Amino acid sequence: MAGNLKGATSTCDIEPSLIEKIKEFRFQKFSTNNAAFVLKINKNSLKIEEDEVYDNISLEDLVEELPENTPRYIILSYELKHDDGRVNFPLLFIYWSPSTAKAELHMLYTSAKGDLQQKIDVMRDFEIREPESLSDEYLISQLR
Repeated sequence: MAGNLKGATSTCDIEPSLIEKIKEFRFQKFSTNNAAFVLKINKNSLKIEEDEVYDNISLEDLVEELPENTPRYIILSYELKHDDGRVNFPLLFIYWSPSTAKAELHMLYTSAKGDLQQKIDVMRDFEIREPESLSDEYLISQLR
């Protein structure tokens, strides 16, 4: 069935210990701002690996930290402020796929995305190709 992630196969492996670290990140309580857990694929071993973890980072600073020509997966705890003063932190899966990346990297990351999302259970996802698209304005428009 199209769109069904159950039984999705992957070209890349992810260690159970990394899945546990992601789950710990997911359930951390962040007091302010955004936190991001960035993952990359090791092309030699075809394993998904931790790249960086950021706490209290703005989207602008996160974009500056991401590679310009290489995809990444980002699990983002996003600080969403509501008009009534409430604040919550939805967990988002962002596929950073710069338009300048090589086609084979796009294919590799795309092929592993569904299986990774299923294993870490973060289904609210966004694909970002241009740095200016990863902005508060864009995410707020999609989350409200």
